Amino acid sequence: MAAAQGHFSDHSNSADDEDSAEGDAVPRAFRLAVEALRAARLRPEIEADPTRPPQRLAPHAYALEAAVVDGDDDLADGRLVLLHDPAGHDAWQGTFRLVTLVRAELEPEMAADPLLPEVCWSWLTGALEARGLSYGEASGTVTRAGSHYFGGLSDRRPATQIEIRASWTPREGLDGVPDSAAHLAAWCDLLCQVAGLPPSPSGPVDAATGVVSLPQRRGPQQP
Repeated sequence: MAAAQGHFSDHSNSADDEDSAEGDAVPRAFRLAVEALRAARLRPEIEADPTRPPQRLAPHAYALEAAVVDGDDDLADGRLVLLHDPAGHDAWQGTFRLVTLVRAELEPEMAADPLLPEVCWSWLTGALEARGLSYGEASGTVTRAGSHYFGGLSDRRPATQIEIRASWTPREGLDGVPDSAAHLAAWCDLLCQVAGLPPSPSGPVDAATGVVSLPQRRGPQQP
């Protein structure tokens, strides 16, 4: 299993954001949350890489991107960003916020299911709840888009992509630090479920829900 890595930023103009963010200007709570993310162990099917975090959403940010890989195919990919505002944020109802984008290409018949958006959103909330995580102010969108090819591209099969954009506020412990590693694990559960993988033997299993993963054969279409 690979450890999660990534870059975090305190909006310094330095050429090396990571080194500058290691300074005293980074709040202890944010530093501990980032260290937990970096130390997290991921499922072997998931490959995670550092990515530059957004610069204007919060005073402090950390980001990573990941893909569910099967041989040479990417079955699903996504991005997870941890935001921190020590002064608190009214919309977040807290000082931390997790923001994500998850996407995967689907078989056309699956995309025609009218309940697909509701099911995909339930996978996010279900992944958090299955790991016993407390969270608030969850919001987001589920988008499905289809492409049909014509002319010189007519030999391509129709492609349909599902995209989940979401954010939520992780509850903080008594020390003001959320269980960021557990939230990352729940996010990886979501990524694998969208990719069509079975639950991890060590991960959450909720037989009562009767929810199954999407059947997947193709990776996400490149923009």
